[in-house]
Amino acid sequence: MTIQHTIEQKLGQAFNGDYFAVENESHKHSVPPNSETHFKVTLVSADFEGQGKVKRHQSIYGLLAAELSGGVHALALHLYSPAEWAESGQAAPESPDCLGGSKHDSAFAAGGSQ
Repeated sequence: MTIQHTIEQKLGQAFNGDYFAVENESHKHSVPPNSETHFKVTLVSADFEGQGKVKRHQSIYGLLAAELSGGVHALALHLYSPAEWAESGQAAPESPDCLGGSKHDSAFAAGGSQ
């Protein structure tokens, strides 16, 4: 089972979600091909009603502790109540491009700037 599938399964079982998506964004980073190190999670659930962002994030970190202590390097979380999701236009923000590691160095080598 892939890490992405494990994350999807755990979220699906733990939350009564109106919508959720797990995106493997590893290809946007300086990692080997087919890596599973960087993920973006968008989750809409009534379970988040009345909870602040820190509490929401803590619930996900606790649920995915094994993955975070293993191969997952980064986890972008976009967690919404149904009302917040409607207000957002039903879209999570796009993740920025990675400028770390060799991508950062190659931008400067190509005459780019930060």
